[in-house]
Amino acid sequence: MTKIPLAVLISGNGSNLQALIDASAAADFPAQIVLVISNQPDAYGLTRAKEAGIPTAFISHKDFITREAFDRALSDMIEAYGGEIICLAGFMRVLSEWFVKRYEGRLLNIHPSLLPKFKGVDTHARALEAGETEAGCTVHWVATEVDSGDILAQARVPVLAGDTAQTLAARVLKEEHRIYPEVLKQVCADRLANRQ
Repeated sequence: MTKIPLAVLISGNGSNLQALIDASAAADFPAQIVLVISNQPDAYGLTRAKEAGIPTAFISHKDFITREAFDRALSDMIEAYGGEIICLAGFMRVLSEWFVKRYEGRLLNIHPSLLPKFKGVDTHARALEAGETEAGCTVHWVATEVDSGDILAQARVPVLAGDTAQTLAARVLKEEHRIYPEVLKQVCADRLANRQ
């Protein structure tokens, strides 16, 4: 089966990366991870990738004067490995307009809120402070404005009495691990079908 080459950008633990690794191991999954890049040298996601036999790279944003210069280095690495779709999986950097436009229609993100609510960080604490009765996660195309691209899928979870940001985050994370591979599968299947 033809598989779309995928690059995944991470900054931390990489649990969403693990969900993508597990999904892409299936013979009928239309994507294969060819590279995992982190901007943090000690990101556990790099270990997850290495254990799965996936090439990894560390590029420090601190080595670049501008955001775009860092993003161009990311792009060079992605191109070297033939990455066609890019998945952000806990990548804690705002990407430059140059990068977003270069990969328009090929750049996916998962965000731990029901967008357009609670863009940015600290989503679970903010949802609790706002008295929300439900929370969730969103898979969306990346646009130049942070967390504002077209929504592809959302999953909802109830906010329970006594929830903390941590307990709510854990419940939402389970849904992230479910819907991110589902959306990626559809995006890549559609991309392959359009080549026919």
